Amino acid sequence: MNTVAMPHPGERAIAHVMSLAIGEPVDPSARVTLHFHPDRLVAGTPILDLLARDRLYRSQFETGISNGGLTAHPGGDRWRWESRIFAGAYDDGPAADRPKYGSLNFRRRLVGGSPRFGSAYLRLAEHTLARTTFCYPDSFFQPRHFGVVSRLSTLIALAEADGKDPLDDYIEAHVHGVIDLSRDAEALVLDPCYRDTSIEKAARRLPCPVEWHGGFTLTTAELRRYPEYRGQEFVDLGTSLAQAGRLDPRILGDASRTGRYDEQALKRVWHYVARFGSPETHPEPYTD
Repeated sequence: MNTVAMPHPGERAIAHVMSLAIGEPVDPSARVTLHFHPDRLVAGTPILDLLARDRLYRSQFETGISNGGLTAHPGGDRWRWESRIFAGAYDDGPAADRPKYGSLNFRRRLVGGSPRFGSAYLRLAEHTLARTTFCYPDSFFQPRHFGVVSRLSTLIALAEADGKDPLDDYIEAHVHGVIDLSRDAEALVLDPCYRDTSIEKAARRLPCPVEWHGGFTLTTAELRRYPEYRGQEFVDLGTSLAQAGRLDPRILGDASRTGRYDEQALKRVWHYVARFGSPETHPEPYTD
């Protein structure tokens, strides 16, 4: 008896999003960036050691960590968002099959497309665009606008016109299938605060080049100017963590690994550093 092979869940997911997408093709020089904090631990192991060992970039469903919300489990928010966006394609499949999240760096920022989620990022090669779907805004907001590489101009126009905060103006990307660093990553891009550190040494073991962006540095004087952005308690926490009156990704990573601080609180301090610590995300005076 002949059997008909069912499409891979990723193929079904992409086909569904393609049926919803409108617009013209994206410039193929645009890149998807996958952001993360390079000095964090996953089950006690440095994340860069895991990337070097496995040569794979894994989803929150596999790692159990995230720089956003921790809802990647059956019935959780991330599970339900994916079920909605991809018409249930992944509902009954293994965690390893699920898409990996990033953003389209359509603004061509050196710090990547969505620094909200980490100071470092993997810049994916052009060929991965063909198996990537997009939405705007973030899937948290139950978006109604979707795209694929051949139909993406509408999403870009929406994002450019929206006037969102620079940490929120990203086009969310979902890369379907395995992300093999030796094949799919053009580079790992790091903050210069990690030069000549164990993080750079670990990064050099990855099967892709290491590059550097302009860096995030926030003075405590600047931090204190924006108590309304995430809250006075996080201004106070950032001030207490600062070294020589400044914050950068390395300082926050050191604080995280002590285990003495709430990770959600450190995330909000990072939002301050990411929002106000680079001219690319703080190009003009901030107004609430």
